[in-house]
Amino acid sequence: MMNIPNRGFWNFGGLFFFYFIIWAIVLGFLPLWLEDVAGLNTSETGIVFSSMSLIALCYQPFFGIISDKLGFKKNLFWVVVVLLMFMGPFFSFLYVPLLQMNIFVGAIIGSAYLSAVFYAGVGVVESYIERVSRNNGFEYGRVRLFGSIAGATASLIGGIMFVRNPNSIFWFASGAAVFLAILLFTAKVKGKDLIKPTNPKSSEINKRAIVSIFKLKNFWFLSLLIVGTAAIYDVFDQQFPNYYVQFFSSKEIGTDIFSKLVSVQVGLEAILMIFAPVIVNKIGAKKGLILFGILTFVRIFGSAVASEPILLSVCRLIAAFEMPLLLVSIFKYITGVFDVRFSATIYLLAFNFAKQSAVGIFSSIAGNMYSSMGFQNTYFFLSAIVLIITAISYFTLTDDKRIQVQVQEPLYTSTK
Repeated sequence: MMNIPNRGFWNFGGLFFFYFIIWAIVLGFLPLWLEDVAGLNTSETGIVFSSMSLIALCYQPFFGIISDKLGFKKNLFWVVVVLLMFMGPFFSFLYVPLLQMNIFVGAIIGSAYLSAVFYAGVGVVESYIERVSRNNGFEYGRVRLFGSIAGATASLIGGIMFVRNPNSIFWFASGAAVFLAILLFTAKVKGKDLIKPTNPKSSEINKRAIVSIFKLKNFWFLSLLIVGTAAIYDVFDQQFPNYYVQFFSSKEIGTDIFSKLVSVQVGLEAILMIFAPVIVNKIGAKKGLILFGILTFVRIFGSAVASEPILLSVCRLIAAFEMPLLLVSIFKYITGVFDVRFSATIYLLAFNFAKQSAVGIFSSIAGNMYSSMGFQNTYFFLSAIVLIITAISYFTLTDDKRIQVQVQEPLYTSTK
């Protein structure tokens, strides 16, 4: 039986909603904006996305350490929110001149900003709300549902705004950031005394724990799966809108239909997010991750062989099943296989850091392949990587359902 959500649930759900509506509306239409407004080709767009991923890698370790030290304090969250308020001015007045002056200088400066609020900032948002959920009495997985609803909303209105005025989506993002700030200001946290991250002994233990994590085979096997599936998932999605609109008589029609398609996809994703925990609990987190890999392969390979927009749209809707499986399975696998005390650290390293490293490398490679080989041949190549890594992971990942009743060995010996 589901409990009636408390006030904190709706407040932090609102934080997820406004943050991810900004995420979806900006990153969802960024490839089209870079081509139509900034005038970049596919290779140059690949450089932009690669630099975003690589710069995010520089942020993530520091953001992770700072988040742990701050605990329930909102300081770093506030930094992300304030930066989001400048989205409209940045894209309208600064980013295009920088890219036209020098693609590498523009990509680096733009990526320093975008990575701080998105690819690295999302870790700040998710880890903070996950920490709060354990103390405020609501399920993190269910409050994350608001992020999916935001994605559907952004996709629906984003296409309309982009066709009328491409820069309007960024001013919308600045306005949404104002509401995000109001919700963050009013958010209340219970149980602030349960975590004391500034304890000197905790810092010493954390350093030893991080070294111990790198000695675990399961850590590297999980990282391999993330690199070969979740990272490819992101790389595939980066320039997919540019491929999709080619199937229509005009780019405007294709963009409008794509925005509606994504809104349907994310709407389905929101519904499936409710049932994903039940599915993963039944089949196990390992099988959930493997199923995510299989669905990713089917979507990419299907997009390569699709010859008409209907089949291509069906392939796109598969993403509605992928993301709930990944988000639920990754957390359940980490807490089921590793020491639960270090779940956040392992998530940061094996998921965020590993994925962004791979995305940073693969984005530029894929961008060049789009230019030289075309979208379809590149998709065949990407799908082959996903299939191979998923097959390997089936044999290397630990079956979490078998060890749920076992007592796990700690990563280090505590010295109280």
